[in-house]
Amino acid sequence: MAMLALAVAWAKAHGGELRVATLDHGLRNEAADEAHWVKAHCAELGLQHDTLIWADAPSGNVQNAARTARYDLLASWARSHKLDAVAMAHTADDQAETFVMRLARGSGVDGLSSMRDDWVAQNMRWLRPVLATNRDDLRLYLTEQGVGWVDDPSNSDPRFERVRVRKAMDDLARLGLDRDRLVSTAQRMSEARIALTQAAVDAAKTCANVALGDVVFDAAAYVALPTETRHRLLTAAIRFVSGATYRPRYDALREVEAQVLDGQRRTLSGCTLDRKAGQVIVGRELNAIRSEIAQPGHSWDGRWVVTGPETAQVCALGQAITDCKDWRATGHPRDRLMTTPALFDGDTLLAAPAAGFFCKGVELDGPRMADFLNTILSH
Repeated sequence: MAMLALAVAWAKAHGGELRVATLDHGLRNEAADEAHWVKAHCAELGLQHDTLIWADAPSGNVQNAARTARYDLLASWARSHKLDAVAMAHTADDQAETFVMRLARGSGVDGLSSMRDDWVAQNMRWLRPVLATNRDDLRLYLTEQGVGWVDDPSNSDPRFERVRVRKAMDDLARLGLDRDRLVSTAQRMSEARIALTQAAVDAAKTCANVALGDVVFDAAAYVALPTETRHRLLTAAIRFVSGATYRPRYDALREVEAQVLDGQRRTLSGCTLDRKAGQVIVGRELNAIRSEIAQPGHSWDGRWVVTGPETAQVCALGQAITDCKDWRATGHPRDRLMTTPALFDGDTLLAAPAAGFFCKGVELDGPRMADFLNTILSH
């Protein structure tokens, strides 16, 4: 509510346009009434308001799933209304609590870095305009403005990790680890992350390339890199190939890397990882895209676009590679070609450009090295 009030003042001063969304996670009965209350407040301000409903609440890690759903739903909503950006109301207190939570999990430099205040993900720009402000100051601002707010009772439920951390903050402050000190440390970690990210980009330019949408490393050069740089590159390669928003768990990444460098083939996060012929290859796992379907001219698997007849559909080539008589002439391995997009009319293969099976009017556009470098930079 404080961010909304501040945004309204900003929009009036700068001529901006606002639209408001409240997300009802469906986890509390009161949430629907609260969303309606926000809608009524927005109506008084002359603002359009939408309530977004999360209908797929899981039984496992609810808070983590809710966070993912929140960004997915808000991104879709914002794109549908052609908005330029979505503003989130995270505060300095959120920043400090997140730092402690990640420290407890053994996070590295990236995990301990500051929350970003301006970034792009899911084809949307995200902002955190009150990230440098604390909750008490925002409540004071609302009181001065005569604006009410609702405290979510789940913010006091000790079953949730963040709530337990929040309750421990006073004890940490007595040890000198107060909010400002934690936020300052997170900012210094961000500076370290920038330097490490640039080192990874420089390394990628010398030892990596993109082929058929896969990331291919020169094995000798990759192994010679510092561990931090290797893992940063491998994480980026997995995110780039799979389209995953988040990195794999570090312990899983480290274990799989060791096995792959030992010559074993492994899968992780929808990717295959191999070491062969002097290369470390991060490719797409066929099972992860068997059901992926797109219309010609639209994005397939988040990275490829195949143009062709509107009546056709784009799917993974898969076993239809047997209809591609010249696939060997491409010089690419059969299993990697099977994960590339192809054009089908029902069960009939019309074209598979990456596998050397062409059809008039069909074109293929796929991921490039520049896209991989942007993936390293964008994390």
